[in-house]
Amino acid sequence: MFDWLGIDHLVELTATEAVLGFGTPLIVFAAFFVLQMVLPGRHVPGYVINRETGQPRSYRLNGLLVFVVAQALWWFELTGMPRDWFYRSSLYAVAGGTVLTIIMTIIAVFSQPEGEVKNRFQAWWFGRAQEMQFFNGRFDVKMYFYVVGGTMLSLNVLSGAAWHNDRFGDDSNPGVFIYAAIFTFYVFDYFVFERVQLYTYDLIHENLGFKLFWGGLIVYGWMFIIPLWGMAAHPDPGFSSGWRYVWLIGTPALFLVGWCISRGANMQKYTFKRWPDRKFLGLIEPQVIEAGDRRILCSGFWGTARHFNYMGEGFFALSIALVWGHFGNLWAWTYFIFIVSMFTYRQMDDDKHCAEKYGPEKWAEYQARVKYRIVPGIY
Repeated sequence: MFDWLGIDHLVELTATEAVLGFGTPLIVFAAFFVLQMVLPGRHVPGYVINRETGQPRSYRLNGLLVFVVAQALWWFELTGMPRDWFYRSSLYAVAGGTVLTIIMTIIAVFSQPEGEVKNRFQAWWFGRAQEMQFFNGRFDVKMYFYVVGGTMLSLNVLSGAAWHNDRFGDDSNPGVFIYAAIFTFYVFDYFVFERVQLYTYDLIHENLGFKLFWGGLIVYGWMFIIPLWGMAAHPDPGFSSGWRYVWLIGTPALFLVGWCISRGANMQKYTFKRWPDRKFLGLIEPQVIEAGDRRILCSGFWGTARHFNYMGEGFFALSIALVWGHFGNLWAWTYFIFIVSMFTYRQMDDDKHCAEKYGPEKWAEYQARVKYRIVPGIY
């Protein structure tokens, strides 16, 4: 089966290596816990309100420093693992990480009061608690997920690029290295603007269930590289010089367009939530719909489409599908299919939350004013 799927190179480990691969997530989770606890960080208030104090919840952020240290440990092979280990052990790590997150979720969910969700499977899947912090606020579970998931995403793509280079040498596909650079920049940018994430969907709406444990640690950290599982085994597609320039320049350009849309929209919303009357970039005046003590932003990116940032993510995902140069290979399109499916569902769920938050009438007024959901003029 693995041979038919084109990923037989991912099951070539010895029995001992397979066991180590299965246990790799446990080692990784422990190492990141130590790094996040030991390395210095800064405490900042977020958007979510602490129900006990009535004040914004405080978060300790050091993701960028953890990311840099982890990159150095990987590059200089200071852990004893070869650079291609994370990629070669991907399937075993996903299996081991899934088992581990199942156990972690059971402990996290069923140690909490029952709450409104009585069905135990639904409680395990969606979670009961919205936030969990330990060691006097020094360790926040959700931010730990994103530090581990984001950094491991970067290390996994770099590990795959190292494996690809070792295998193909001069016949390596430059798209693989562009892919690794794009995702590493994507994660680096996330940590540079780490505070902005405190104002995003997962931090505000999601509870700590298996959906977030597995999604934040394993899906984000290991499975976002699924296209690489199938595409790292393919050499340079061999385009003629003209089409080669279109391919190698066009796909990073498409990514940058998507990044500008997504980052711009998130930064505008972040600016509005922290400084409601400030012009974004000194240019875009905030226009709002008053909804009691809340206000709905409806100018700039948020006057173009109600979830315009998701269109940026879609462009980014499309660049990932095209970057390999093997356009007819289904593996190349797996990330794009996942992202489009996820954000199509998420925008519907987000609309429901916003209708509850701002009131059905005010949200309907925003929908009438900003007609399109994600893609202006289309959807």
